[in-house]
Amino acid sequence: MKKNDLITPEGTRDLLFNDCLARREVEMKLAGLFKSFGYSEVVTPGIEFYDLFSGSLRHFRQERMYKLTDSKGRLIVMRPDSTIPIARLASTRLAKAVLPLRLFYNQAVYENNALLKGHSDEIFQSGIELLGGEDEERADYEAICLALEALVSFDADNFRFELGDIGYFKELVSQLDADDSTREEIRLLISAKNYPALNDILDELSPKPVAAALKALPRLFGGAEVFDKAATLFTNGKINAILSHLKEVYGKLSELGYGGKISVDLGIVSHVDYYTGIVFKGYLSGVGQSVLKGGRYDGLLSEFGKPCPAVGFGVNSDDVAKYLRRNELAPSISAPSCIVYAEAGHSAEAVAFARELVNAGAVAEIGLHSSLDATKDYAEKRGIKTIYVLGDKTEKIEL
Repeated sequence: MKKNDLITPEGTRDLLFNDCLARREVEMKLAGLFKSFGYSEVVTPGIEFYDLFSGSLRHFRQERMYKLTDSKGRLIVMRPDSTIPIARLASTRLAKAVLPLRLFYNQAVYENNALLKGHSDEIFQSGIELLGGEDEERADYEAICLALEALVSFDADNFRFELGDIGYFKELVSQLDADDSTREEIRLLISAKNYPALNDILDELSPKPVAAALKALPRLFGGAEVFDKAATLFTNGKINAILSHLKEVYGKLSELGYGGKISVDLGIVSHVDYYTGIVFKGYLSGVGQSVLKGGRYDGLLSEFGKPCPAVGFGVNSDDVAKYLRRNELAPSISAPSCIVYAEAGHSAEAVAFARELVNAGAVAEIGLHSSLDATKDYAEKRGIKTIYVLGDKTEKIEL
């Protein structure tokens, strides 16, 4: 027997029945929400050239991508991110489209998490990209409120939302006496929450107030008091402006009725480096990681020759589906309402009769057993209560 023909690769799994229903529920719910706000669906290839993910703002670590070669020997990867391919699409095939562009997607991304046991390597995501919004403030509020509405649609009582601004972190690291590779390492360590290693690096750097502020990032989390805490650690004109704007956004969202669900987190730092402003994450109670991530990424489309402001977010559909299943908030597979069993010589009539039942709203199975007794036994095991017997006449049997 072949060694691996009965298992799936690490980081993947088969989905059965109710799991599939739950995922489809998430996808359909989000698609309906996005369409109702004027977003149109796009799909990008599951494989892309490696070069697409190796730009200055689109750098993905090689060891985290699944790589292969095409027929010409060119290096390609399985899509590790949806935002970058959509930025490419918007800058090429949609280059002459009227702005703003409102796009949404529902597709898988792939990431090699060999060192992170229990993490999925194949993740289905649904999300939006709002490209070319002339007024950044309005676009940010649209994306943030859509993200909040998505969380509400899953479970209005048991979610939380974290709001930050990547500009705070970027301004701090720009003040460090460090080269670009060290700054990138600091970003990755914060993203991975590897604070001991982070502290070791920062202890060697100056100026010390900036290093101290970066060390404090994990503690810059909570309500409006976070802004005062941050201001006491290190401040300058840019940081004052960032904190002031973020405080305004936090206040307005609270006024809209989300106050008890929103927290400020100045330590939100993504493993991708294309974010430039507002960033946010969404959580569902009992799920160990965020189910929604997003933010503003104004520089990304410039790398494809089409400068354009942009904001968006993605939802981990699989994690949401698991949450809905665990909390009995997703639909479940139910038995068909009836079986249509054909006596010898009446198979075609049985299919036609089943079609009439289906058109009337029933869920009908065609009986495939060779005898009526076997069909009754099958129906009892499946919990199906009605059998139609098609012969010279039609008989209805209730079990």
